[in-house]
Amino acid sequence: MKRILAHTAALLPQAALGHLGWLRGAIGATLAIAATAIATATVLGGYTPALPMIVAPMGASAVLIFNLPASPLGQPWPVIGGNLVSASAGLVAGLAVGAPWLAGGLAVGLAIGGMALARCLHPPGGGTALLFALGATGAEHWGVEHLWAVLANVVVLVACGLAYNNATGHAWPHRMVAPQPRPIPGAPPPFTHDDVTGVLDEWDEVLDIDPDDLLAFIQAVDRQRARSNGH
Repeated sequence: MKRILAHTAALLPQAALGHLGWLRGAIGATLAIAATAIATATVLGGYTPALPMIVAPMGASAVLIFNLPASPLGQPWPVIGGNLVSASAGLVAGLAVGAPWLAGGLAVGLAIGGMALARCLHPPGGGTALLFALGATGAEHWGVEHLWAVLANVVVLVACGLAYNNATGHAWPHRMVAPQPRPIPGAPPPFTHDDVTGVLDEWDEVLDIDPDDLLAFIQAVDRQRARSNGH
């Protein structure tokens, strides 16, 4: 795969290449979605219209896995747990409430709460919850058996993410860069983990980056600035 990417270097803009280029992610998502659909259909005994071989939110999960592999929201547990919790929430809401509009809203709300409690927040889970709520209230009357499709989907998709990301230069699950403060003569003390989390608490915001990754980035910027200034 690395050789194929190298041969395209003269034809594509630089942003497409490298272990975080969009081309690497696009190829990985293409292969993974195809493999997920085929494997799920095989496990379920072939494709039937009543039982999907792949659910649409897997496409959004693939974007996170292959193009944002460092995101805390796109790690293996959020992908697996987030989609399964959300699918279950959608079924519960759909079977308990007959009106699709109400079931859909309730499903997404339950999914967000469930994912937060299980520490597996995954944005595509909102789509999974809505899909299952509408499926349960629709003409096909989705039931518990449809959870098997989601289970097979997420297991195969995560397996593809593990194989492809690690083979193409990005460790996945993501390994945080260890903060490496370097004292600079005459400079203020380096930033610490408490500094970063303190600002995040003050802002009352949730950023899609691990605080330690953010700290490592800030410290690297400090070191780069020190080198540029001749320290």
